[in-house]
Amino acid sequence: MRPAGHVAGKVLDEIAGFIQPGVTTRQVDNFAAERIRSYDAKSAFLGYRKYPCHTCLSVNDAVVHGLASDRELQFGDIVSVDVGVTYKGFIGDTARTVVVGGCGVAAQQLLDVTEQSLYLGIAQAKPGNRVTDISRAVQEFVEGNGFSVVREFVGHGVGRTMHEAPQVPNFVDRSMNDKLRAGMTIAIEPMVNAGRPEVKILKDGWTVVTQDGSLSAHFEHTVLITGGEPEILTWAKMPFASKPA
Repeated sequence: MRPAGHVAGKVLDEIAGFIQPGVTTRQVDNFAAERIRSYDAKSAFLGYRKYPCHTCLSVNDAVVHGLASDRELQFGDIVSVDVGVTYKGFIGDTARTVVVGGCGVAAQQLLDVTEQSLYLGIAQAKPGNRVTDISRAVQEFVEGNGFSVVREFVGHGVGRTMHEAPQVPNFVDRSMNDKLRAGMTIAIEPMVNAGRPEVKILKDGWTVVTQDGSLSAHFEHTVLITGGEPEILTWAKMPFASKPA
């Protein structure tokens, strides 16, 4: 899982550096495909449940699962970039919301709160805790800052397949309250709306947008639960000795 997570983190960093005003989301997806191949990895998204793209690129009011298209990114847009790679039989899954050129204060605050909520959730990913400890940390911070968490989509276990048990919501749900154990690998991924939490799926069958048209942000890491502090596996800079071959 460590090498797969590292590849995913590297690709996400490279995509973030490629995004600028004037490029299309299709160009971004094609760039991502080339970078994934350069690591001898494959997109974990392409073909998954017939998903047609290598990455998920969700712009402004799009929450997740945005499809690549001929849409040109504009200065001030925000783009949630979700990357999943399969490397040597394991999956790394990570996401970040990227600013196109620059953005307003309100949009930046949304990004900052969403990212901070991710790390607050990760801090709770310790053996003996439960999924609700992660969920509560994310929800209380997000709502305490005046934003809302999406209910229809949640984090998840990840390993040899994309979606494994347990489910990891960003809100407290007692029906999703597995006990955390050392050796588990989970994707923690706050999806946060500037307005209300409700979402809808567009006619393309994939793109999820906010119902009220408000901005949305998405940050994600794949995390290993250890015997002590959690280990983030999707850092771009590899925190371990061996390198992907």
